[in-house]
Amino acid sequence: PIGLPASYLDPKVFYSDAPFLSEAPFMSTMVANPNHIGCHTLGDSEPVFGGTQELERELIELCATQIFDASPDSVDGYVASGGTEANIQAFWVMRNYFIEEHHADHEEIAMVYSQDAHYSMPKGVNLLNIKSITAEVHGENRQIDLDGLEKKLIEAKKEGIKYFIVVMNMSTTMFGSVDDMAASIALFESLELNFKIHVDGAYGGFIYPFSARDPLYSFKNEDVFSFSLDAHKMLLSPYGTGIALIRKGFIKYAMTKEANYVKGKDYTLVGSRSGANAVAIWMILRAYGSKGWTSKIQELLDRTDWLCEQLKKRGIQFFRHPKMNIITLKPDRIDHELADKYFLVPDDHESPSWWKIVVMDHVTEGVLDRFLLDLDKSLENE
Repeated sequence: PIGLPASYLDPKVFYSDAPFLSEAPFMSTMVANPNHIGCHTLGDSEPVFGGTQELERELIELCATQIFDASPDSVDGYVASGGTEANIQAFWVMRNYFIEEHHADHEEIAMVYSQDAHYSMPKGVNLLNIKSITAEVHGENRQIDLDGLEKKLIEAKKEGIKYFIVVMNMSTTMFGSVDDMAASIALFESLELNFKIHVDGAYGGFIYPFSARDPLYSFKNEDVFSFSLDAHKMLLSPYGTGIALIRKGFIKYAMTKEANYVKGKDYTLVGSRSGANAVAIWMILRAYGSKGWTSKIQELLDRTDWLCEQLKKRGIQFFRHPKMNIITLKPDRIDHELADKYFLVPDDHESPSWWKIVVMDHVTEGVLDRFLLDLDKSLENE
């Protein structure tokens, strides 16, 4: 094609005839450099990149139906740059839906999320120029304080807020906590509020559906509008591999009508995207299959269970959701030298109240044994 500002990667730097590329689908796709601008689960797309676009469509359908129990061909989506973009894409669609279908003003729309939610929530609020309502959580179980939230919602209603974008966490970033979906829905319904739910599954999306099979955290739940996923976390995919999933019939509210030169227009926040990232996720999911991935998650959870038992024996206080592989330690018996040596992540780098451990593939029993030995040495100095 001579009309597209796109080509293979620069051949002076990236060698398209390198022999290893024949056995490396992701790398060879990177060199081919397909552009996945637009959303390929609906309408037309640039025909030049049809092959990898088809893989992306298959990937979106696989995630929607096999992970989140959607009916066939009932979800649109695309491979985003990460969980932050996937979250903001969903908020953008929902905000525009309320504006176009309900003639809402910006000040009549609010996003509701817990204090443990990812920073992409306030970022989205800022970008979209809507209100925010932050729900406090109980310190011990990290669940939303529903009584406190009810008061905030009643006050918001009095102040003229009519439409609510509600974020439910399928694993918070710091704690791995999962919000009580049923209780939150009951609260919003009791107040007769107009709301739609987005599930932030950027961390938990490739864990919780395989460890818990919770129907409320699926497209079977009619109140759920969208999901975000982030394959570069648990799926160990390259960075730049988030996934946005949105019910059919709604992503149209994010269409940029002015993108006239793009075949099928553009419905995405970022525009041009690497088709190689879709190939990477597709390859990983196909390599494992549902049973293989469930087995892998169970192995990580067993290892997390074992570490929790070891911490209990030593009197270390922590929070852990039983279906997640995150353990968040209270700081009183964890010294900074130990935390720095093992790169534990604090909730606040200036003044930590918690230290986080994530049991990933590389966190083997040997690594955990060494951590516990060093922990024991630090406890001897108390």
